[in-house]
Amino acid sequence: MIGEITQYELKDHEFEKIRRLIYEQCGINLHEGKRELVKARLSKRLREGNFKSFSEYFRYVTTEEGTDELINMIDSISTNLTYFFRENTHFDRLRLILEKWKEKKKDIRIWSAGCSTGEEPYSIAIVASEVLGPNRQWCSILATDISTRVLKQAITGIYPQEKIERVPKNILKAYFQYGTGKAAGYYRIRKEIRDMIEFRRFNLMDPFPLDFRFHIVFCRNVMIYFDKKTQVELITKFFHTLEDDGYLFVGHSESLTGLEHGFQYLEPSIYRKKVSMETPSGKRKGEIYGVQHSHRG
Repeated sequence: MIGEITQYELKDHEFEKIRRLIYEQCGINLHEGKRELVKARLSKRLREGNFKSFSEYFRYVTTEEGTDELINMIDSISTNLTYFFRENTHFDRLRLILEKWKEKKKDIRIWSAGCSTGEEPYSIAIVASEVLGPNRQWCSILATDISTRVLKQAITGIYPQEKIERVPKNILKAYFQYGTGKAAGYYRIRKEIRDMIEFRRFNLMDPFPLDFRFHIVFCRNVMIYFDKKTQVELITKFFHTLEDDGYLFVGHSESLTGLEHGFQYLEPSIYRKKVSMETPSGKRKGEIYGVQHSHRG
């Protein structure tokens, strides 16, 4: 029949291979409950690439020639739900931190890890601009994601009306430009805010570069897709990339409970890399209290 859409069967061994590949590439743990999601999202990739089966598609994305399609595959599987000032209490805390630092630090580095379509790093930049004013250049923000698709959208800084409905009117007026003509119904982040952010594709499973040194890391609603082993590995890398007394923000639905880590619990979903002049074990300043089990949040 003309126009009939090809229906693909995702066999057990095919799902297992795809599940293992996604886990190896980006740490996302696709349990059996995600099988229909994988089938639905990747079927579109199969149709667009004229692949006859999931097995043929898998063979292709695991070749050097299929590297770009592997990225598209990861893009398709990734979930990218976000909005401006999501989990607003985090931005209240960020404001307090920056108020405390603005007279002391002239080089504040923040990482939005898993930035999706950019709402989080732009929200961070707006808060920093509110606090620092003309000294906003003291704050630099790195925004990374594994998905090239969402990064392309983030870089534009352009959002439709429905994406900015939660933004307070005073913030909207100060930091957004309303489109006219063909751009009517869309808003764009002002240039001075966009200039505070560097967008870059980065896989959190890769080793962190030596120049990844930050005072604050936002990694929210990302670890929920990882198993415990991957979570511990990632938290350890965040600990070592943070400066002393730096802060880690995770999603409200996440916590470090039951994970081995060296962070100090501050409040639900907010942790600090706390150092001391001398720890109970007699370690010198700059050494952490030691790997611990968090039982509070």
